[in-house]
Amino acid sequence: MKFDVKTCRIISKQNIAADTYDFTLFADKLAQLAQPGQFVHIQVPGKTLRRPISICDADKENGTLRIVFQIRGEGTEILSRLKPDDTMNILAPLGHGYEIKDTAKKVLLAGGGIGVPPLLYLAKQYGANATVLLGFRSKDFVILEQDFLQAGCRVIVATDDGTYGHHGMVTDCIDGLAFEEMFACGPEPMLKALAQVANRRGTPLQVSLEERMACGVGACLGCACKTKREETQDETYSHVCKDGPVFDYRKIVF
Repeated sequence: MKFDVKTCRIISKQNIAADTYDFTLFADKLAQLAQPGQFVHIQVPGKTLRRPISICDADKENGTLRIVFQIRGEGTEILSRLKPDDTMNILAPLGHGYEIKDTAKKVLLAGGGIGVPPLLYLAKQYGANATVLLGFRSKDFVILEQDFLQAGCRVIVATDDGTYGHHGMVTDCIDGLAFEEMFACGPEPMLKALAQVANRRGTPLQVSLEERMACGVGACLGCACKTKREETQDETYSHVCKDGPVFDYRKIVF
């Protein structure tokens, strides 16, 4: 895993939904290294611990990284106050991302809430071969729908309260869809439901887990999750920051 620490200038900032912010950073060489599913670890002014934010998109030609995050506490609230021409000190790109084997295959991408942003860079690799399911609490929290459409993907949106798109869960929308692989990021109940779909259909599924992280490089135990050993299926623990955040769903103990 190659990563570095850089102080990056903020090029643009948008408030794109309720308490949700979209930043583009000039990250030069870090953008060249970034892969779909990886994340950045951001230094927060006045705080000891960095905050992990998924990479939403990377433009290798222009040397930029895009991050989209929701205010979840004091740290992300401080980050949301930064503005264009301010800087962010980031450790990046971190983690094991999605494994892309054949972009000619039909794939299904499913994201829930703030698990949606890390799927955009992945979706751009598949374009029209990707069907994307996006799940949110309500219309107020819908993000990046147009970005996925501009990438050529088929997009289906679901909201818990029915204020936009399908009234219900993203998993309600799977029947009748044709795909050969699945990728997902979001809350554990959604990932668990998708694992059942993968088992039933015999479809490969890669899932990105959401855990609290301290170091971001596997040096502490803050983001340990329960997994299975490939050879024996015995239970063990893996670091989400280093071994993940993306795993083959069969390795996860839900």
